[in-house]
Amino acid sequence: MPARILVLGGSFAGLTAALSVRSRLRAEAEVTVVAASDRFVFNPSLIWLPFGRRGRTDVSFRLAPTFARHGVRFVHAAATYVDPEAHRVETTAGELEYDYLVIATGYRNDLDVVPGMHDTATITTLADAERTGDAWRRFLDEPGDVVVGATQRASCFGAAYEFLFNTSYQLRRAGLHGKVRLTYVTSEPYAGHFGIDGMPGAKALMGMFARKEGITIETNQAMREIRPDAVVLADGREVPYRFAMVVPPFHGQDFLAKTPGLVDAGGYVPVRPTYQSLHWDDVYAVGIASAVPVPWVTPVPTGVPKTGFPTEQQAHVAAKNIVDQVRGAEPGTRKEFARIPALCVMDAGNNGVAMLADRMLPPRRVAMMVPGPQNHLAKVAFEKYSLAKMRRGLVRLP
Repeated sequence: MPARILVLGGSFAGLTAALSVRSRLRAEAEVTVVAASDRFVFNPSLIWLPFGRRGRTDVSFRLAPTFARHGVRFVHAAATYVDPEAHRVETTAGELEYDYLVIATGYRNDLDVVPGMHDTATITTLADAERTGDAWRRFLDEPGDVVVGATQRASCFGAAYEFLFNTSYQLRRAGLHGKVRLTYVTSEPYAGHFGIDGMPGAKALMGMFARKEGITIETNQAMREIRPDAVVLADGREVPYRFAMVVPPFHGQDFLAKTPGLVDAGGYVPVRPTYQSLHWDDVYAVGIASAVPVPWVTPVPTGVPKTGFPTEQQAHVAAKNIVDQVRGAEPGTRKEFARIPALCVMDAGNNGVAMLADRMLPPRRVAMMVPGPQNHLAKVAFEKYSLAKMRRGLVRLP
């Protein structure tokens, strides 16, 4: 009997894990993907969507044809309960059984972090980015001050910085640069921390970018409230705005918490370096769904980002270990999140910064930041390559 592999989620982690297992095991496995969304969304491009530089069809594609091409069954449904003891998952389309489970369910926005966050523009999902585009167009009709921020416990600082510098670029194009105040409010202890304890020269480089663009930066800040016209900081100061985009913290999916011992307080699955659950050898978690301990304490709580590159690396590790188990061996591949190399290109409108390091988290032996306009072109090229690779299911390519 072929092994039954069930993957929950169809984004970077789920798509990569499912197709990686399928390509390695072929007839030895039946692979099924269950996802609440029937589309893959290239989230790194959502920074451009509010400014009209991308649209829904530019940054997403339907999952079913990709999975069908590779012999993977796709179920468009939401998972509602995981029962690891009975090896089954309840979904809105019925119950599914498995021999090995991969949880790749991503995140949901924690909009309760600050009063007013529910009504504040953000870019963490496709629908959010589209609504933020509506808010941006209203802003252009009636300009004023702008706030871009990341709340306490946020982790997606790369997107916040990219949106910040793209906003500055768009203000220039609209003839508003220098006429409105642009402020960045962040929980980071310093500009350029990024949730990964920075990189060599990051603090100085982000400071230089901010000065060049006339951006005011407020670090070590928790938000007390987001009103329709101002962000209220924990110290009582108010930062007024006409347009604001704020990145909230993420939380694991609620249904996972119904299973005792499966997730931590944040809704994420604690895992071993093999990406197996701490408690069940046949349950894996990859990408944002897996727990990553924050290895430092900052004055204002600051999370660790889980971006596309480490997510894909985790998914491949899990896939290799499932192959080992199906073939009767012990899982032999280990790669802790902290030890995954860092590879990121931060876009800044018509400029950018490439960030490379031998490890996501310190201590690092090799790390560098390379600024320059070539990085904008590199980001666009990376987008086109990644979307083509994912759409065709060629997940084993770099």
